[in-house]
Amino acid sequence: MTNPFTLVRSTTCTLLAVAGLLAVSTAPSFGQRPAAPKKPSSTAAFYTNKYPNLLREAGYSQAAIDKKVAQAYHDVFEGPNKVYFTVGDSMAYVSDVKNEDARTEGMSYGMMVAVQLDKKEVFDRLWRWSKKYLQHQSGPLAGYFAWSINPATLKRNAEGPASDGELYFVTSLLFAANRWGNNTGINYYQEARRILDASWKKDGTGDVYNLFNTEHKQISFVPVGDMYRWTDPSYHVPAFLEVWAEYARDGHEQFYRDCADTARVFLHRACAAPTGLNYDYTEFSGKPRATRWAPPAFRYDSWRVPMNIAMDYVWFGKDRAWQQQYARRFQGFLRSKGLNTFEDQFNVDGSRPDFILPAGKVKKLRHSLGLVATSASASLMSPDANRLDFVHALWNAKLAPYEDGYFDPYYDGLLYLFSLLHLSGKYQAIKPQPSKG
Repeated sequence: MTNPFTLVRSTTCTLLAVAGLLAVSTAPSFGQRPAAPKKPSSTAAFYTNKYPNLLREAGYSQAAIDKKVAQAYHDVFEGPNKVYFTVGDSMAYVSDVKNEDARTEGMSYGMMVAVQLDKKEVFDRLWRWSKKYLQHQSGPLAGYFAWSINPATLKRNAEGPASDGELYFVTSLLFAANRWGNNTGINYYQEARRILDASWKKDGTGDVYNLFNTEHKQISFVPVGDMYRWTDPSYHVPAFLEVWAEYARDGHEQFYRDCADTARVFLHRACAAPTGLNYDYTEFSGKPRATRWAPPAFRYDSWRVPMNIAMDYVWFGKDRAWQQQYARRFQGFLRSKGLNTFEDQFNVDGSRPDFILPAGKVKKLRHSLGLVATSASASLMSPDANRLDFVHALWNAKLAPYEDGYFDPYYDGLLYLFSLLHLSGKYQAIKPQPSKG
């Protein structure tokens, strides 16, 4: 069985070896006021239903784009190095194969891919498995999910949740309700509401809290113990919170909009360095947060930040000026390190960190596909004439073993697939389907 203290490289990374523990911290907490509500851009895709296809702009044919996306899906979900595994006739899980576990990150990412690509059976299988084996049905954690489990033994590596898992579960379930309705075997809306309603009932009893720190209006790293009092910049996905405000209908619409605006302000602070780089873990102020497993730096979790900001830029367009200059800084820094050679961990000033966080059991800097992918998604908001260079780099990249034999079809693969969906205009805020008849 994988030792949960060694689980690395992905959302919660080594994070929750302490997931069920209540770490004690003497670090101060910092205030964060929500930004004033911003008027959405009239060209934002949520309002126009027109999503940019940067791959077409880069000169690739639609047939080639469709083939590229289909091949990426096949490689991640169906091929010889797949991370998706069916169980019986009604369930399935996504595994971080190098760490020999299934985690809420991968399960909810798999559900998001499935709903985006209209693969209902895949979605339903993943949800049934998640609900049966990961979701707490009673006690202080009821409604939340254990973030990591050994899929062979079904022994949980940790009982505590990681807030981004619930973030993606709720959003993908709301999209599923909009795409397929709630009368085909699973009431997706009811399942999304169960998670949200459970979160709102968490008042600190058993040291378990709302997914969002209600004082700071920011998503928590973990809604348990001291980890409720700090955050992870890659969990800040303002576009998803705008979706909750539109479709959750749980009476907390204004809170979700406030959290989306606060996330945008937070990202200004977290990504303030001239390089555009952010720390993996921070205080609510954006200041770095050291952990027991790594000193502060831009590492694996941080790779997702440019993709999340690009999604917000495309879908809602409420912070376009800053997002454009962020993309210019971020891509400009990576370009200075070599478009085809930049490494995957940095100090936020752009220097090489002394401590290298392992990927699974491998400790090595490399030109990782996951970061190649998310840096390409930043081109969606870049005003620079040469922004398509990153798109071409992703197009030419391969989801295949590195020269030294290392291969990560899970994290690299899912980020690769997500970024292709974003760049092709296929990753969308799914709205309710017109009623038939």
